[in-house]
Amino acid sequence: MSESWDLFAIIERGGWVMWPLLAVSVVSLSISIERFWYWSSLHGARETARFRKVLRAFRAGDRSRAEESIRTPGTVYDRLAKRMLDDGPDDAIAIEAIEDLRGQTDRFLNILSTIVTASPMLGILGTVTGIIQSFELLGGTRTLVDPRDVSAGIAEALITTAAGLVIALATLFPYMIFKSQSERALGRFESIVTAAKQGLGPVRNWSVRK
Repeated sequence: MSESWDLFAIIERGGWVMWPLLAVSVVSLSISIERFWYWSSLHGARETARFRKVLRAFRAGDRSRAEESIRTPGTVYDRLAKRMLDDGPDDAIAIEAIEDLRGQTDRFLNILSTIVTASPMLGILGTVTGIIQSFELLGGTRTLVDPRDVSAGIAEALITTAAGLVIALATLFPYMIFKSQSERALGRFESIVTAAKQGLGPVRNWSVRK
């Protein structure tokens, strides 16, 4: 209970800027948990083994084994492989399918990137408002009775700056991890298309093979 009260006391001392910072931190944490679960499932040992099985089937030109390995609706890799089986390993089809699927692999990356940039800026905004508050007390017409009134503005400036930097750093590392996973997914997309071209043949022979 004391920790909760301490948290609210810090937010109160930091001023109104702490509330948008708190909201941003909640969004960042929620997205990080969701993306961690997504990538752990997609690139786990079981799904990786099944992905490699699909690649081997494609390279061998074994449509039946590839179809057995693909799940419906399955992962993004299953959907791309199914598209290659249904429509053929054509570059235009592959590019269209990959662009559609990248919406899932790149999901929320823009939001995390924005949080990394915006959090320190919100902290700086709190710094400015806190300093303004302190200078208004020092340069005001009324007599300053309690010096702690000035320290409240300084505390607001320091707390918001620290909070903004902490949120930005706490978001940056998950963002970089998820971005690398997205690039890894793009590499796997290319592997599926290449394997399909290698084993299933060019598009001009697709009607015969199909």
